[in-house]
Amino acid sequence: MSQTLSFSKGHGTGNDFVIIPDADGALDLTDDQIAALCDRRFGIGGDGMLRVVRSEAIPEGREAHIAGAEWFMDYRNADGSAAEMCGNGIRVFARYLADNGWASLDEELRIGTRAGVKTVTRSDRGFEVDLGAWVIEDGDVLVRARGLDVPRPGQGIDVGNPHVVVALSSEAELDALDLTHIPFLDPAPPAGANIEFVVPSDPLVQGGVGAIRMRVFERGVGETLSCGTGVAAAALAVRHWAGPAAPDAWIVDVPGGTLGVRMAEGHVLLSGPASLVFHGEVTLA
Repeated sequence: MSQTLSFSKGHGTGNDFVIIPDADGALDLTDDQIAALCDRRFGIGGDGMLRVVRSEAIPEGREAHIAGAEWFMDYRNADGSAAEMCGNGIRVFARYLADNGWASLDEELRIGTRAGVKTVTRSDRGFEVDLGAWVIEDGDVLVRARGLDVPRPGQGIDVGNPHVVVALSSEAELDALDLTHIPFLDPAPPAGANIEFVVPSDPLVQGGVGAIRMRVFERGVGETLSCGTGVAAAALAVRHWAGPAAPDAWIVDVPGGTLGVRMAEGHVLLSGPASLVFHGEVTLA
């Protein structure tokens, strides 16, 4: 039996999403159906899906509901797999709620995710999300990627979802990466990880603000134009490598645009734009 769904399409610095409103939690989409929606040739196309559902309507949202978050971001990767968080996605999610009159951004907006409740506010760059505390993992992960002459050490960073950040020596080396192939991690994290490749700007810091350039391979998706939590992880890794004199404010350039990162009181915050580009209906088998 087929079903017709309303949807919207949105993006944050080119990281794009199919948005499905399901306030009462009535939908039970399979991984294959989500993958079909996200298919760029036969579906709507997107790096992932955002299901807009009330926290009280689904078991995963119970703790978020208790914590005062009316809405839960059920984020799925393009292959249908569930993910803990999405830094670009949550800004698009907040934009969708505000534009549809389902929530207000006049003050902090609390949104439930699998990585806990996150707060979103308006900012000079568009929207800012408090990603919470981060963890710098012990030990190196060896990263092999097509286009790198030798394996490189990667720094594990957890910002609610797992990342491995790799420093490269030059813009040319970053541009030469072939991320149509999955990089290999040794040891492989149990739940996988997003992998960020970064090049520091020269100079690294200007006016008290650090600057880097990044490309990313997202688990369950492939290379994307941007990854919000990956941008935060990359800035945190470079700040860690730079030492105690490193700044708390960063600008990160990705293929889809520019995002801001700042660290305050043990939390990392991500800021950037969020756009809704079209709305429609789609019929799923």
